[in-house]
Amino acid sequence: MKILAFETSCDDTSIAIFDDNNLIFMDTASQIKVHLETWWVVPEVAAREHANAIFSVLDNVLKNSNLLLSDIDYIWVTTNPWLLPSLLTWTSVASTISTILNIPIIPINHIQAHIFSNFLEREESEVEFPLTCLTVSWWHNDIYIMNDMWSMNKLWSSWDDAGWEAFDKAAKMMWLWYPGWPIISKLASEYELEWWKSIDLFPRVWLVKKDFDFSFSGLKSSVKREVDRRKQENIWNELSINDKKQISFEFENAITEVLAWKLVNAAKENNLKTVMLAWWVSANNKLRDEIDKLCKKNNLKFLYPKKLIYCMDNAAMIWILTYYKIKYEQVEKHIWVVKI
Repeated sequence: MKILAFETSCDDTSIAIFDDNNLIFMDTASQIKVHLETWWVVPEVAAREHANAIFSVLDNVLKNSNLLLSDIDYIWVTTNPWLLPSLLTWTSVASTISTILNIPIIPINHIQAHIFSNFLEREESEVEFPLTCLTVSWWHNDIYIMNDMWSMNKLWSSWDDAGWEAFDKAAKMMWLWYPGWPIISKLASEYELEWWKSIDLFPRVWLVKKDFDFSFSGLKSSVKREVDRRKQENIWNELSINDKKQISFEFENAITEVLAWKLVNAAKENNLKTVMLAWWVSANNKLRDEIDKLCKKNNLKFLYPKKLIYCMDNAAMIWILTYYKIKYEQVEKHIWVVKI
């Protein structure tokens, strides 16, 4: 069974073809350089870039798979949630292919697909339920309790800003690269901490005791005040490279400690032995290390995507969710077809 998978919910144009449970080929076109100009994914710009890239990416996938569109049995495509203009671009293309070649389209939930990225390159038995999962992206910063593969009970989320958004805004304040977390993480790793200097420059926002919701707006405000203070002290009204490294180091510590503590303690409060991490910031090594340290201390199993590309938006996560939906007969009785 040949499956064509689309993931186009934000700013990555990703398509893959699978033969049952084997990846034949995947190609992803990034828009990062385009959005660097605004330090933000502008939905209309993202949709236009998808429209420009779609046919070249699709053609590349088909050529490398030695297949024709007529060889495809099913189309699986992200339909929600995320940026509507981006989703509409791809559902329009998928609908056209479906209508012309009479290929069924089946919808995939973007958040659920990111969680299932943890199944990529793992045996099913390695993911032990029940578990608690933290998703960290631009708008979504949530903790789920999953009693089995198909239950997603969201119990805690962000009151204001999510983790990825906080990284991006902190990077913008220091005039760093977009997206924010990779460059902040790089600078943080280069900072040489001197033992006589104070640490915990920024606050840890715990909110209510034993509450596992998040809030990072105050942290962003603290970074802004620190950046402004250091600029005023500099004759050129700029941050030195060491300023950027120290602020990155302190900021990353502040945000990852809160994310890790809340995830692990949410598992402990609910007597769960497995914790899982998903979405873009799951690629952050400092966050992984913080969670791993707490998990070892509390005898918990820790899972995160096997490869960095699986942390990002990619068609492989659409396929793995598809694979298990088919295996466990979770496909909707009536095949859903996009209407233009």
